[in-house]
Amino acid sequence: MGDATVVMSDLCLDEFTSHGHCGLLTPSGEVDNDATLAAYAEMAVAQAAAGVDVVGPSGMMDGQVGVVRQALDAAGHQDVAVLAYAVKYASAFFGPFRDAVESALEGDRRAYQQDPANLRESLREVALDVAEGADMVMVKPALPYLDVVSAVRAAVDVPVAAYQVSGEYAMVEAAAANGWIDRERVMLETLTSIKRAGAQIILTYWAVEAAGLLRQRY
Repeated sequence: MGDATVVMSDLCLDEFTSHGHCGLLTPSGEVDNDATLAAYAEMAVAQAAAGVDVVGPSGMMDGQVGVVRQALDAAGHQDVAVLAYAVKYASAFFGPFRDAVESALEGDRRAYQQDPANLRESLREVALDVAEGADMVMVKPALPYLDVVSAVRAAVDVPVAAYQVSGEYAMVEAAAANGWIDRERVMLETLTSIKRAGAQIILTYWAVEAAGLLRQRY
């Protein structure tokens, strides 16, 4: 309450699997959506019991928000919010993060993450997540999808978040390291563009530094 820190958790299976996918696999190697949902439900309850305020189902399984919401409510965690990764693209911008965590991903995630060219699909996914009980929705990545952030903000009445991912961060840091750009100005300019597009919440690797700069300036 008030100024208390909000604790958020990522709710996905990729960090616990040898194949690096966001769900359980069938014997033939395909992601098993329904079996994965059952695991997500258990994970959501465990995270809530551990004390999180917000769970963030990020695996992009069909029906994940509804299953997580029902599991939380049934376990007495009605006050735990759900931040839905409603628009998560099969993006090349995740590369630096996957390298840093030595991801064991086999193949790609195009079967369950979204097509970067398909805005209408993204809006349908957002509407489904809100209907299933999402308290907030997120677009990921952010900077290459500012039009999507804007369209989502216009389409829903829940808070909209945008995730400035590792590739976006790495491009700025690499250019700054080479002396090509003014690092602080570009950092704030990218964050401002995400805010201007309609995001009410921004997840960024620069969170602490940017907050300090804004506090000094304003």
